[in-house]
Amino acid sequence: MDRTLELGTKPIGSLLMQYAVPAIIAMTASSLYNMVDSVFIGQGVGPMAIAGLAITFPLMNLSAAFGAMVGVGTSTMISVRLGQKNREEAQHYFGNCLTLNVLIGFFFMVAVLAFLNPILRFFGASDQTLPYAREYMEWILYGNIFTHLYFGLNAVLRSAGHPRTAMSATILTVLLNTALDPIFIYALDMGIKGAAIATVISQCVSLCWQLWIFSRPVEVVFIRRDTLSLKLPIVAGILSIGLSPFLMNACSCLVVLLINRGMVEYGGDLAVGAYGIVNRVLFLFAMIVMGFNQGMQPIAGYNYGAQLQDRVKEVLYKTIGYATIVMTTGFLLCEFFAEFIVKFFTTDEELIAIAAHGMRIDMALFPIIGFQMVTGNFFQSIGQAGKSIYMSLTRQLIFLVPALLILPQITPSLGLSQLDGIWLSLPVSDFLASLNAAILLYLQIKEFKGDLTPQPSSLNLHPSSSHWLRLPHRIRYFAANRVAPYLPFFSMFQPEDEEARC
Repeated sequence: MDRTLELGTKPIGSLLMQYAVPAIIAMTASSLYNMVDSVFIGQGVGPMAIAGLAITFPLMNLSAAFGAMVGVGTSTMISVRLGQKNREEAQHYFGNCLTLNVLIGFFFMVAVLAFLNPILRFFGASDQTLPYAREYMEWILYGNIFTHLYFGLNAVLRSAGHPRTAMSATILTVLLNTALDPIFIYALDMGIKGAAIATVISQCVSLCWQLWIFSRPVEVVFIRRDTLSLKLPIVAGILSIGLSPFLMNACSCLVVLLINRGMVEYGGDLAVGAYGIVNRVLFLFAMIVMGFNQGMQPIAGYNYGAQLQDRVKEVLYKTIGYATIVMTTGFLLCEFFAEFIVKFFTTDEELIAIAAHGMRIDMALFPIIGFQMVTGNFFQSIGQAGKSIYMSLTRQLIFLVPALLILPQITPSLGLSQLDGIWLSLPVSDFLASLNAAILLYLQIKEFKGDLTPQPSSLNLHPSSSHWLRLPHRIRYFAANRVAPYLPFFSMFQPEDEEARC
């Protein structure tokens, strides 16, 4: 029985819960999994180790950018193909996903290990924090291939009708990591290196289970030797959709780099550690919203492919509502109990004071962030990568980067410290990005009142297509008609002839 058929028939409310709850549990567990490392490192190694761990965030984001590009792109294209009843092409996307993850994971590992010290210095490591950052990152990189495969296959599990299995794989990873952390860090006295080894081992165990599941021919997509060879049209389909999460994570790398350097300049190594703590807590709530997004993705993608317009809009509105509730809850908890939360990570009083103060500023506009996150993911889910890319670029590069550079110069005249300027840049950029998301979503809903028929060039990237190198129609249409009038740079995306508009 094809498990994906219910995506087009079952009531949206119960369907969203069916897919989102396992994803939420998995994403929350994933966030706790990162927090466990931070708690054990902070309590067992010290505040400088927490700062060293924070230095690795940009590099971790860059690695995640490549993994998300393949995983999200593949899962979206598989959902759309299954909605079109094209299982054979969905199978080819899955096979190419496996090969791409292995290749990208290997080359990223080799490239970064060759220049690890200069990279960490560039990201803001000092003489005190560099040894911790290098020791942790080395072992994470040794397992980079397994990490890419693990996250990529989890995304495909959800698209293939196994949301509970994807949740179970993540929970298994968290439980293993939680059990192994104290063994490697304390019992074997391996320090921060032990946390990294525990992470890699736990991911490898879950990956073995995922590979076993996808080795069975009864699955909607499964490991088949004849689909592993890379085909350029298939790769183009994956990367065109995955470009949005890639840019989002790559921009996050730049942003965290600027934040870390600003923290070092205006607050020292302890400020970097404080941001590391705040970032972990922020991610706990963001991961819950991402769980809702992952639950929405196969539903929106399938129904968009099946041209069921009302179901697409319904799952969008419900997801936005749930995300807003989650982020408002996070806002209230972090504003009223900041010190209590930070004490889980460290006993250093100075670090507690800096982190609690930064947390209250950083999360000041949390209630509106859920809407922004869902909107960006929605555009990915229906194959409209151009809008999602545009949202990622504006939030991170056009709003946040200038804020990080300008606000620390302004805040002293307002009676605040320059370090406060770094903290304030985050809610300011979130406010502007949410306004931008509201405008884009309004325009999209107006489009939905017309024809929802998927455009061939955006959804049909069959290997025989002679136009596979072209940007998807909807990306070109959006850039040419919605963005180009305001940003001349995007005029390059306008079609040169009538054939390109088709």
